[in-house]
Amino acid sequence: MGLRLKFNLVLLLVFVVGLCGTAYVSHTLLHRNAREEVFRNAGLMLETAMAIRKYTVDQVRPNLEVHAEGVFVPQSVPAYAATETVAELRKTYPDYSYKEATLNPINPRNRVTDWEADLVQEFRNNLQATELYGEHDTATGRSLFIARPIQVKTEACLSCHSTPAAAPASMVKQYGEVNGYGWKLNEIVGAQVVSVPMSLPIRNADRAFQAFMISLITIFVIVFLFLNVMLSWLIIRPVSTMSQMAEQVSTGNFKIPEFDERGKDEIAVLGNSFNRMRRSLQKAMKMIEG
Repeated sequence: MGLRLKFNLVLLLVFVVGLCGTAYVSHTLLHRNAREEVFRNAGLMLETAMAIRKYTVDQVRPNLEVHAEGVFVPQSVPAYAATETVAELRKTYPDYSYKEATLNPINPRNRVTDWEADLVQEFRNNLQATELYGEHDTATGRSLFIARPIQVKTEACLSCHSTPAAAPASMVKQYGEVNGYGWKLNEIVGAQVVSVPMSLPIRNADRAFQAFMISLITIFVIVFLFLNVMLSWLIIRPVSTMSQMAEQVSTGNFKIPEFDERGKDEIAVLGNSFNRMRRSLQKAMKMIEG
């Protein structure tokens, strides 16, 4: 096995080990950052919905109640306002969603699905939980969700959700007397659920990973070729020349020129030693012949 082949095998082994380690670390970090980006987007969307709810309660509802006394106006309901606002956002970003998932809602569109019902039940079983998050499958791929409990905290909520008789007549006329009633104070009746798609950030992370790995491999190939050129120029060529000269000297051919020993590196020292040995051997041969 030649010196060049040994050097290249060692270099290739080091590169493969380094490439595998770098690939694992970079892939893990990029996907973790992508997941954190999705989580931040979901949190921002949920906080936006909360801000819309608060704005509706503080500024929209008082003004609507003045002008529509005794008449139920859906726009005065915080959940309705938040859901409608996010619905406008979904026209541009259809994979994003916000839902006030409720076990027994007035508006049928807020009724929980199976996996949302599990979230609500988890909040009901663990009253200390303030937030849940995880992943779930959608028609467009995996999505990350954040959920917060919807709890009846004030008597004002019961004015619409206790009994049909206590609710505004216009609301009962619009939604009926079957659903959305029987709520109790401090009861957890649903969950605010935000879903944000993971496909785009993960796809961007994969593209970044591929670009990084291609760049790394390209750099290695360039370095590999450069090192081979330097190896040939600084080591392989001088050693091969010295080996050929030693072959000639070993057969008694002293007509070849001495090895060019310019420099102070190990090859030059070896060449100097070889030249001394050659001269000593030549003198010894002359003494034997004489």
